[in-house]
Amino acid sequence: MTSCWIIYNGSLVSDKFEDQARLVAEAAERAGIDVKIMKNFEVVMDLSVNLSIPDFAVLLDKDILLGYFLKSRGVPVYNDPAVIDLCDNKATQYVQLAAHDLPMPRTIVAPKVYPNFSIMESGYFEKIINQLNLPMIIKEGHGSFGMKVYLIETEAQFYEKVDSLRGVDFVFQEFIASSRGRDIRVNIVGDQIVAAMYRHSETDFRANITNGGVASPIQLTAVQEKLALEAADAVGATFAGVDLLFGDNDQPLVCEVNAAAHIRNILNVTGINVADAMIAYIVEDLA
Repeated sequence: MTSCWIIYNGSLVSDKFEDQARLVAEAAERAGIDVKIMKNFEVVMDLSVNLSIPDFAVLLDKDILLGYFLKSRGVPVYNDPAVIDLCDNKATQYVQLAAHDLPMPRTIVAPKVYPNFSIMESGYFEKIINQLNLPMIIKEGHGSFGMKVYLIETEAQFYEKVDSLRGVDFVFQEFIASSRGRDIRVNIVGDQIVAAMYRHSETDFRANITNGGVASPIQLTAVQEKLALEAADAVGATFAGVDLLFGDNDQPLVCEVNAAAHIRNILNVTGINVADAMIAYIVEDLA
């Protein structure tokens, strides 16, 4: 019997991470696979020991080192840890998306500034304000569920935020006013769109359900479908949650690609269990 590990981060206290693992595990069991749900720390990365390994692993976490470790031992990992690594840092992800000429908000990657130093008097930040104008978005490289994404509306907020982010990867991004409080989440498996939902918020510039947004099913346009698939392909993601914004005349823009996208909300909204498509893809891929 084919065996697999479904891995999530055991240090996170929210039940939604274990719930995510159970959704995927139940789909694997329905496919006749021997499943073991693992917390990431239950896989001891002892480099001197031969590990008893499964036929494949689904890594529902950003423990990239664990992904690389399992892959080095011959375990097929979904998503590939290199993809999770790329997408986990929004700055490197945007570099990759831009290299494929995908439409997205104008984005400037902030230079590296060491924590005990500053470029505040260099004139650099004044150039950023002149190029992007206010309001603008500042996004830290690492963050999930809309966290560490900031709407900057005044120069005082701008300088306070950039000063606090010394030593942190982040980007400056054009604020798309036409998409304030609304976006689209598209779940992709392989080269197929499995489910999509429209998210909106009356109280926050972000549409994430975690931040109070609400969602409903949506029928994607051909342009939205094409862009979502191109974005997932650009980062090499087998499984992806692609977020699209509404640009001028509702033309879609790529907000970001999530390589460890949660699937509970889209199941609740659409009735589609993305986990079944994930497992079916893996079974076919390994055949």
